[in-house]
Amino acid sequence: MSSKSFLTYAKRAESHPNPAAAKLLKIAETKKTNIVLSADLMTTKDLLHLADSLGPYIAVFKTHIDIVSDFGDETVYGLKTLAEKHNFMIFEDRKFVDIGTVVQKQYHRGAFRISEWAHIVNACGLAGDGIVEALTKTGTSDTFEYKGDRALLMLAEMTTKGSLATGPYTTACIESAKKHKDFVIGFVANQALTTVDSSLASEDEDFVIFTTGVNRAMKGDPLGQQYQTPERAIAGGSDFIISGRGIYATTDPVETVKLYREAGWNAYLARVGGAKKVA
Repeated sequence: MSSKSFLTYAKRAESHPNPAAAKLLKIAETKKTNIVLSADLMTTKDLLHLADSLGPYIAVFKTHIDIVSDFGDETVYGLKTLAEKHNFMIFEDRKFVDIGTVVQKQYHRGAFRISEWAHIVNACGLAGDGIVEALTKTGTSDTFEYKGDRALLMLAEMTTKGSLATGPYTTACIESAKKHKDFVIGFVANQALTTVDSSLASEDEDFVIFTTGVNRAMKGDPLGQQYQTPERAIAGGSDFIISGRGIYATTDPVETVKLYREAGWNAYLARVGGAKKVA
């Protein structure tokens, strides 16, 4: 948990030095939601339908674009249009992990044109700090047309059973993020990372935490995914909670996302001492 976690999203947005992070925090405050919808769908039609129907209730729409079988101009235009229509950011869960020059090409002007439509991407620390430096150079270059509206998360932890994203690996991700604060806005992690590095509580830093594996009804799946509730995730230091099948695979995704939004927001209010609950 950063030193700013007990402040409201609005207060954090006011003072955040990174414009992309400030935009994200403002969206959360305006829409009263900290939900990141994980849309693991395989066609453009299904992807855009989900973004349109659940977009009003989320802060971030998360994609795995390489599973979309018919990716093309319609996908890109639709995602950008719906993000503007419903005021959410797009997070492409690409988990970049390669040498710096390759990652730069994958991110900017590659086959999936990720930098064109995804406000946020993430990187795995296994390739070392060079990958983060490479993405930062691209994302903060004066010639980069989306400068100030794009950001990076470090994949510091994972929720799968037996994950090796622990200990020294997590520490290395934190160290890399601290070196590149002009582009790295936070972490994908299961909990507050001050338990790993107490220096994250410093007053001059405000890294956001995205937590995966959030599900109100299930504790896991047959393939090793492990879940926690919205309340537990937020109490543990998460700023934005990621849920996918627990929302869109239900009989009524709209009503379900409203329940997740209510649970996540009220847990956040309890953390910051607020009173205006979502019902």
